[in-house]
Amino acid sequence: MRERVAFYQNLQGDDFRHPLDLQNTSMLRSIPGLEMVSKSFLGPAAEQVLLLENIATSIKIGPEQLPSVHRLLMEAAEVLQMEPPELYVRQNPVPNAYTLAISGRTPFIVIHTALLELLTPRELQAVLAHELGHLKCDHGLWLTVANVLASGTVSVLPVISGMVEEALMRWLRAAELTCDRAALLVAQDSRVVVASLMKLAGGAPSFSNELNVDAFLEQARSYDEATSSGMGWYLRNAQTRALSHPLPVMRAKEIDRWAQSSEFKALLGKNRAHRVKSVEHVGPDHADPVLPLSNRVQTAAAAAAEGAPRLARSSANSVSTVSSTLWGNRDVQRFRQR
Repeated sequence: MRERVAFYQNLQGDDFRHPLDLQNTSMLRSIPGLEMVSKSFLGPAAEQVLLLENIATSIKIGPEQLPSVHRLLMEAAEVLQMEPPELYVRQNPVPNAYTLAISGRTPFIVIHTALLELLTPRELQAVLAHELGHLKCDHGLWLTVANVLASGTVSVLPVISGMVEEALMRWLRAAELTCDRAALLVAQDSRVVVASLMKLAGGAPSFSNELNVDAFLEQARSYDEATSSGMGWYLRNAQTRALSHPLPVMRAKEIDRWAQSSEFKALLGKNRAHRVKSVEHVGPDHADPVLPLSNRVQTAAAAAAEGAPRLARSSANSVSTVSSTLWGNRDVQRFRQR
């Protein structure tokens, strides 16, 4: 049993927003006409395509369907003081999670079955909290455009220049740092968040007990030292410039640093009155928490996907979404060359 803050009273997105997120959002808003152009290409037909595809090929999680995962979401939403979105699980061997906001309906999060195999319940809750962070911070519009560009569907926005595209990807990387903070606000233990990042970078379920958070943080510090020179700084920028997400070691170092900051400690201290005793989450029937749901979910997800119509991917790419690939950086430069 551990003690945790049950909720952060009157929590706002700006209470934990990363400074780079603030800075880059301000820069995007200053670009004339970008917001109007971005909104104009998000059509209702494409929204419906992606909505139907996810409903048809995924399992909707609720009190009667994978209730242990549903409890993780509800608790995370309560901690962040926000309405919970719908939650779906989808059969996919790539560990990933993303959030979609369809106009006129409740947003929903989609998680892949690979995440349920790879992460403990607390780590999975940190992933869900990361996705909730995008909704809490109203990342919708810019995140949509950035992810469309990162997916290679650049023709959707033909008027966006390379300079604006680069600004959008820089904002996307900053927004991910904000959402890692949302994960920490829910987990209230930086080691849980770092462990999820480490596993998504190179973990395997069969070797989970051999993974070492301290060693991964030391790896992050060594990367920081290796890039502290002028040449190292240049190479690091070149390495990250075309990516949709910050490098895993940089994310781990950043969240470890924020966990020790006066800003985070003040949020915890201000809500000390809302602390409760909490029982550790385990999977169904108190199974091994490293692999709590995988067999049960894979069977159900495969059944749901069988025979479901595969809707046009090209239409789905232009949907109005809040989409966050938690891992799996996409190289934008590679798509430009196609």
